[in-house]
Amino acid sequence: MGLETEPLFQAWSYFRRRKFRQCSELCSQLLEGAPGEQENDTGYSAFQAAWSLKTRALTEMVYVDEIEIDQEGIAEMMLDENAIAQVARPGTSLKLPGTSQGGGPSPAVRPITQSGRPITGFVRPSTQSGRPSTMEQAIKTPRTALTARPISSASGRYVRLGTASMITNPDGPFINVSRLNLSKYAQKPELAKALFEYIFHHENDVKNALDLAALATEHAQFKDWWWKVQIGKCFYRLGLYREAEKQFKSALKQQDMVDTILYLAKVYLRLDQPVTALNLFKQGLERFPGEVTLICGIARIYEEMNDISSAAEYYKEVLKQDNTHVEAIACIGSNRFYSDQPEIALRFYRRLLQMGVYNYQLFNNLGLCCFYAQQYDMTLTSFERALFLAENEEERADVWYNLGHVAVGIGDLNLAYQCFKLTLVNNNDYAEAYNNLAVLEMQKGHIEQARALLQTASYLAPHMYEPHFNFAILSEKVGDFQRSYMAAQKSEEAFPGHIDTQQLIKQLKERFAML
Repeated sequence: MGLETEPLFQAWSYFRRRKFRQCSELCSQLLEGAPGEQENDTGYSAFQAAWSLKTRALTEMVYVDEIEIDQEGIAEMMLDENAIAQVARPGTSLKLPGTSQGGGPSPAVRPITQSGRPITGFVRPSTQSGRPSTMEQAIKTPRTALTARPISSASGRYVRLGTASMITNPDGPFINVSRLNLSKYAQKPELAKALFEYIFHHENDVKNALDLAALATEHAQFKDWWWKVQIGKCFYRLGLYREAEKQFKSALKQQDMVDTILYLAKVYLRLDQPVTALNLFKQGLERFPGEVTLICGIARIYEEMNDISSAAEYYKEVLKQDNTHVEAIACIGSNRFYSDQPEIALRFYRRLLQMGVYNYQLFNNLGLCCFYAQQYDMTLTSFERALFLAENEEERADVWYNLGHVAVGIGDLNLAYQCFKLTLVNNNDYAEAYNNLAVLEMQKGHIEQARALLQTASYLAPHMYEPHFNFAILSEKVGDFQRSYMAAQKSEEAFPGHIDTQQLIKQLKERFAML
């Protein structure tokens, strides 16, 4: 006869091994029995222990790290009432990223997003979207890497999280939050903390979670920093950023924690105060020297403010502390590639490959680096592997677009034409492919087709200067000076430092003066 493990200990073992489903089921069996007697050393019964463990297991099933995941919906961006200044000083706002000259590559070399920010080497929340200036631009901008649809409201993900309670138990939610006596639970700190996380993450009932946290912090005589952080998280989720700031600051005075600094920085970034967030991170580094998350936070803010050289320096600092940090390696590699150093970029991407990163994005970048570093033997094999690993049509479109550039580089314009056509077959909204096809059509002498393609490209991506400039050149060649001048102005607005656009506008003005 084998030894049988005590059920509660077995459930705890499942929890430690992250087998949350089995843990929850075993706790449910324990809870169906009669409530046990209280233990002398803890004052809690086995029934209460099973209840607390089940709430933690259910929470862990749907737990999302609040520090990293942060998606702004259209309503949050366009109807923001927390703006400090409508016209911010240069270099102090994320809404005007182009004003900070950080010595990075120009838009002629490095592509930019709709918000005017250079494309980063690592996809994370806000890198895809930025802060659009008009409602139309906000609706057209994709918010994530996997879908072209904008997030209509930031509450969408939270609503889906809230429905998790119906899935985990077919008889309904495990805990009926509306019938709980929160003040009774607030007096039992061990149960209250597990219950708060269950209500906040699993049930997504921010109001009741806030009520419980307020009662618990009052019971703790406002001396427990953990409850202050939780109240701050509730205020942040409710959009009360100034109240959240007060709670996080109060928690930091009682207990210095890296997580609290990151939460407070999130509040400042949502309030569009990147300089305050930078100062907070730097103060945090004085107390926690070498903390990777703080250094990475500084690098991200510099990158969002278009100060690429400072961002690269801080990413190097990240690698000194943690040489397996994927985001830092990818961002430095991307920066090296756009700084015309593909050989060095190749070393960084090879490092990612050695670390076990194996996806289409990495092989796509390896293919480009090999081509521009003149290692032609590896170029096509890398792109073949990227096509094999691509999971959807948007990803395949990226690979075909880059293959089109390789074809242009080796002078095979027919292959380039076919690659750009395949790009549009996979993704019909690929503005860069429309622009490049238009250039190929212009070389063939198909003026009307080129004009139609350029108009499509400029409609899909008004933030790109190339379609506007190419359309201005085309119109000027056929004698349509008015359209040429309007397109050149749009090109200058998208990229003020473009010399060719300035020369074209100067020539057109001279012609208009002669009329």
